[in-house]
Amino acid sequence: MNCEPTRTPHNVDLDALRQRYARERDKRRRPEGERQYVEVSDDFSDFYEVDPYSPPIERKPIAEDIDVAILGGGFAGLLTAARMKEAGIDNIRVIEMAGDFGGTWYWNRYPGVQCDIESYCYVPLLEEVGYLTTHRYSYGAEIFEQCQRIGRHFGLYEKALFGTIARSLIWDASINRWRVTTNRGDNLRARFLVMASGPYNRPKLPGIPGINDFKGHSFHTSRWDYDYTGGCTTGGLHKLADKRVAIIGTGATAVQVVPFLGKYSKHLYVLQRTPSTIDNRGNRTTDLDWAKTLAQGWQAERQKSFHIATFEQLYPGMPDLVCDGWTEINRNLQARIAGLGNPKLSMEEYMALREREDYQVMERLRERIDSIVKDKETAEKLKPYYRFLCKRPCFNDDYLPTFNRPNVTLIDVSSSQGVERINENGFVAGGVQYDVDCIVYASGFEITTEMKRRIGIERVEGRDGRSLYDHWADGFMTLHGFMTHGFPNQLWTGFIQGGVSVNVTVMYDNQARHMAYIVKEALDRGAQTVEPTEEAQAAWVKTMRETEVSNEAFLRECTPGYYNGEGGKVIRSHLGEVYGPGFYAFKELMEAWRNTGKMEGLVLGT
Repeated sequence: MNCEPTRTPHNVDLDALRQRYARERDKRRRPEGERQYVEVSDDFSDFYEVDPYSPPIERKPIAEDIDVAILGGGFAGLLTAARMKEAGIDNIRVIEMAGDFGGTWYWNRYPGVQCDIESYCYVPLLEEVGYLTTHRYSYGAEIFEQCQRIGRHFGLYEKALFGTIARSLIWDASINRWRVTTNRGDNLRARFLVMASGPYNRPKLPGIPGINDFKGHSFHTSRWDYDYTGGCTTGGLHKLADKRVAIIGTGATAVQVVPFLGKYSKHLYVLQRTPSTIDNRGNRTTDLDWAKTLAQGWQAERQKSFHIATFEQLYPGMPDLVCDGWTEINRNLQARIAGLGNPKLSMEEYMALREREDYQVMERLRERIDSIVKDKETAEKLKPYYRFLCKRPCFNDDYLPTFNRPNVTLIDVSSSQGVERINENGFVAGGVQYDVDCIVYASGFEITTEMKRRIGIERVEGRDGRSLYDHWADGFMTLHGFMTHGFPNQLWTGFIQGGVSVNVTVMYDNQARHMAYIVKEALDRGAQTVEPTEEAQAAWVKTMRETEVSNEAFLRECTPGYYNGEGGKVIRSHLGEVYGPGFYAFKELMEAWRNTGKMEGLVLGT
């Protein structure tokens, strides 16, 4: 594929834009930081614990001993279970609150739901299960079907516990097992416990005064109510024809939802605190002739190219196999450096060139808005003023044109730092009352809030009743991001303290392979417990600190959002703590660790 750099404006005034970015950031900062959002518990539990797609099936409580309990049935849990099965570990329970596998792809069934990363990279185990996605950027239903396909392929349905929420996780030293209690009265005694709930697990709500006073209908996008709207993920929301609808939020989910609400609602109010970047999507069906050329290992090769082209650095001559909006800045930067004769650059020189490319790409995206949105005032409100990866990039061909519809009103609430209040008839913004029939919350998930909120389990206690929340209160302490001293046989997926990829399913698969190795070796060696030594854990934390490539300065420049913990005093990246040399360097480090067979840094107790 011929992948050329994009054309971007070269006459950008960096100093002026830096000042503009800072002003736009500051007017959106709130002193509460992430506490501006409401937790979906108590009065708001229906926004989380009610499953509108699969009513829970009555069953008797289960009390049993198992080898592995995996909390979460999304891609993190599915990949972990699949790699455990491949290793010959069969006595597994996947505990999932939804009615099926899928995680975010089970819950997110809103109109227009689609993968915003190329499916050939994002959707895992395509080669293993013999499937290729029908589109370059898959729609939600197809990704959900792949989750089900993985479940069937690896025989995970038989012992999965759906419609089940873990309530407490307590290490019982008398039996060397984790006691897992659930909302269904289960008492599972698991040799190993894998935390695989994922970052897009618990929805959150904006803490708008009066949010409970609204007498109309409301729901979160991750629990879409088709009984109210009519239709399905592809459209047909006919029941909204006489409804005035407000959607709160303009992030990645809202960008996909707004075109459908605008098309079918009597009137749509889009409440925006911070505009997203909106580039074209240009989706297409999979070229079957191209598919026939794919050789074994093609997906891993493509995944690596995508990660490097997005998250690290393209080197001279290195191809960009994905070639989309995610990889644009690095692709342009590679061309610029080549035009300079590929000089050897210092890190400072390289980052200065990259910053300019960033500003030029963002200016291109702002100019694109002017070319699509007819009303100049609305177009100006939709322009994002921040660095490219300060918020999740968005790609949609219908979002911006929706604001040309006469029944769609954009309400910018940045100057008042959000919606002022909600009352029984609607909401107040800019001192104006807007009466609506329905409020849709596209307000995201508990991604960088404090750990107890993110996990949503009251008690997670290791040896001697030690609370995990207290243990990690001042920062992660792990060996390789997988295990922590004082919490035997507990393993972690996700953004903790290790190798991070922009393509989370690749990261999950690397983690799953490593955890399957540890569990298999422990079982084969007759070990009752496995945990890091304090010395090995301290050494890894030291390694993380010494290799860290801090992006705190970048995050502090960013507009508030979940990427930077809402811009609070303590910057908490949604990526956790990142191994500085990079994801693939970390992957090689873990492979080398496994190849020694020594389980170095872990104590195996019998």
